[in-house]
This record gives sequence, structure tokens and C-alpha cells, in this order.
Amino acid sequence: MIKCIASDMDGTLLNSVQQISKENMEAIIKAQSQGVEFVVATGRSYQEATYVLAEAGLNCPVICVNGAEVRSKEGEVISATPIGKQLTREVAANLREHDVYFEVYTNKGAYTIDADKAISTLVDIIVSANPDVNREEIVHAAGARLRNGLVHPIDDYEILFTDEKYQIYKLLAFSFDADKLGAASNSLAEFDELAVSASGHENLEITNKRAQKGIALEAFAKAKGISMAETMAIGDNYNDVSMFEKAGRSVAMGNASYEIKSLCDVITDTNEESGVAKAILEVL
Repeated sequence: MIKCIASDMDGTLLNSVQQISKENMEAIIKAQSQGVEFVVATGRSYQEATYVLAEAGLNCPVICVNGAEVRSKEGEVISATPIGKQLTREVAANLREHDVYFEVYTNKGAYTIDADKAISTLVDIIVSANPDVNREEIVHAAGARLRNGLVHPIDDYEILFTDEKYQIYKLLAFSFDADKLGAASNSLAEFDELAVSASGHENLEITNKRAQKGIALEAFAKAKGISMAETMAIGDNYNDVSMFEKAGRSVAMGNASYEIKSLCDVITDTNEESGVAKAILEVL
């Protein structure tokens, strides 16, 4: 029997316009009403994750920033696994050297030194993955990251690296130049203390080696007295693999790549077809 369900957000729980469908919302509430723990496991910051959840009227624990932070449904920080400040500086220098744009995720939210780039990059990624969507709608949805204070413009990342009140959870790097991104990834592989994954072909997600969705999900389930055999993980990309490897039931989205699908026990419908709802209802 499944007692805990963990779901990725982008490309999984969310559709192309960054919203949770009515079908997904109703399935989650049904699972919660039956005593099943539902937890979001996302690369997003807590602020970005809960903004979308609140729009759908949902409240649940959140494994955020790929496991670098875990929060209760009340928003209390349960655990935090940051990257050391000096190591963060070295990673930032590495990305600059390879001419790769990046954002910095902290305990105070996400930051960018180029607000226009923050929007345009997200738009290009969504449109390339969903060529039939209305670009103007996507531009408006992406702009909400800045309008609603979900991503904060900053003049220099060194401010974050110097001030002790900021813990660095993740560097999210973007490039549509596969050679630049590949070179940066290969260079970062030399850092034993880091985990480098991806939530799309155009990005790298760089965290502490212990900050992974699967590790965080295992700790979350253990704290709730739930065995990993009683957990289900749903996702669509490489930063979900650590969950797939540990969960009793692994579910790939219909929009996932062949490689991701081959790692999972079950394949559900796409994120445009409320595949999360289908996966949840199948185990209730």
C-alpha cells in the first residue's frame, strides 16, 4: 500500500503554463483525505513552489531546491543542506569561465543578476518543449517570477556569498549552447562535494552532494514512519532519478524522455493530460 507520494513540479505536476490542473488538484486532495502523505519534490525554491500550490488551494510539505531544503506543510524548515561559500565562488567562476548564465538559490529565495535573461531563458525553455503553446501567455507566466518577488534581481552575487544570513542551496545554470553546457558540466564533475543534475537539456542544477531529492524523500518518509516500499515518486527528468532509485513505485510522465521512462516501473499520461492525477488514482 502506498502511504507517501512525492511529485516533481515542472513537466510533471504543472502544465505548460505553470499551473496545477483541476484533475491533479482533486486527486491530491483525495489522497490527503485518505491519509496519504503528499509531498512536492522540486528544484524550485520554497517561495516559487508554494506560490503555485497556493494558487491551486493546496497545502503540503515541500522538498525544495532538489532536496537542499525540506519544509513542513506549515513552512517550518525541517532540514537544510547548503553549499559552502568558498565552493560556491569556485562554481560561479567556473560557469562564468564557460560563458553560462546562472541563478543562485538561497534560504531567502532565488536571485539573478540579469532580470531580462531570467524571463527570456524560461520562456525559451518552455516554448521549445511545448511548441504549440501561446508564447505571449508563457511570457506573462514567466514574468510572474519577478513581478511576484519569486526571483530577486541583484547587482552582484558576491553579496550573497559574503553575507552570513544567506545559505546557498543551488546554482541553476542555463545555456542553449550544448558545447558550453557540456564543458561546464565536465569541469564541475571534478568537485567531489557537488551533485550535478538537470531538469532539462538546457540546464544544470548544482547542489551539495547530499542535497538530492531521493535522499530527502527517504529522510522524510523515515520521519513519518513510512518505509520506502510504501512510497511512490513521480517525475519527468534527471533530477528525479534519485527518487526513482529509492521509491517503492516509480512513475515516469508520458512527456519524459525514453531514458527516464526506462528507469521507471510505470508510465503515466503527460503533464498536459494530468498524468499525476492518473498515477495517484491508480494507487488509491
